[in-house]
Amino acid sequence: MLESQALTAAVVIITYRRPHFVRTCLEHLAALTRAPEETYVIDASPDGLTRDVVADFPTVRYLHSDAGPGTMATSRAMALAATTCDVLVFLDDDANADPDWLKQLLLPYADPTVAAVGGRARNGQPGEETEGLDQIGLLTADGKLLGFFAADPGHDVDVDHLLGANMSVRREVLLALGGIRDNYPGTCLREESDMFLRVRQAGHRIVYTPSAVVTHVAAPYVHGRRFDLRYHYYGHRNHIVLLTSTIGTRDPRTRRYVASVLREDIAGGLKEGAGALVDSDLAPRARIRRAGGRVLRAGVAAAGLVTGGVAAGRIAVAARRSASTPAP
Repeated sequence: MLESQALTAAVVIITYRRPHFVRTCLEHLAALTRAPEETYVIDASPDGLTRDVVADFPTVRYLHSDAGPGTMATSRAMALAATTCDVLVFLDDDANADPDWLKQLLLPYADPTVAAVGGRARNGQPGEETEGLDQIGLLTADGKLLGFFAADPGHDVDVDHLLGANMSVRREVLLALGGIRDNYPGTCLREESDMFLRVRQAGHRIVYTPSAVVTHVAAPYVHGRRFDLRYHYYGHRNHIVLLTSTIGTRDPRTRRYVASVLREDIAGGLKEGAGALVDSDLAPRARIRRAGGRVLRAGVAAAGLVTGGVAAGRIAVAARRSASTPAP
């Protein structure tokens, strides 16, 4: 594999109806001390506003996706097919890169065992630099994913997964592992984690480097809000698909995750709902509202668990059929 200085890099921005954020993002990329060999904006918007923005940046290539919103993996696959660069770099449209961002992001690739590298995202929250310093990017023993991608430990750290807003992967490794899988609908939660858990399962290293920094300005969601019921549902649904299709159903982390959802989200939510009904500190209407909210979240978690299990089963059956079909 090539040394980091000789690697070619394609930076990819995936967007939907955020032309003003795309312009700011591209302005920051234009100021990089180490420019990418290729830059792509992949836009699923139904209008031409983002296309018009990209036209102001002659070195940036515009690709349109007809898949619409909630199809992040589809757009990522388009980028993988479009480029021949050594490293595929993904940057959110609402993430503004520091001038040395790309240079720092590529440095860990000097080690040929490193297959993926991600950087830090400043969110402007007090204390975020020191929160979770020993828990960055981990897949825990109970099958949950930890983030803490705003933390700055002062050195590179080996991790299990990366932040979608600021991440990269060797193209040849991703192709060897079957490319990008589009099994994560709705909020697209876990679609990027799928890539990196497969990379780790294949024995490659994934590195978090806090020196490769972007400022994440958190543009509004296309539908709903972060952590609303829709997010809650797809979080459970897609996480089940993630675990079963990367580490497998027999892995104890998968079983522990299911047990934790049953215990904490479902049984715990029902218990909290029952407790709210007899809470003497609340007015009668407030009791009903709180109890209903807790029970509803428990039901959404259960629905996500069940539909995720069904989806995972279908994906496994399709994979077995594909493996058993002779090549033409």
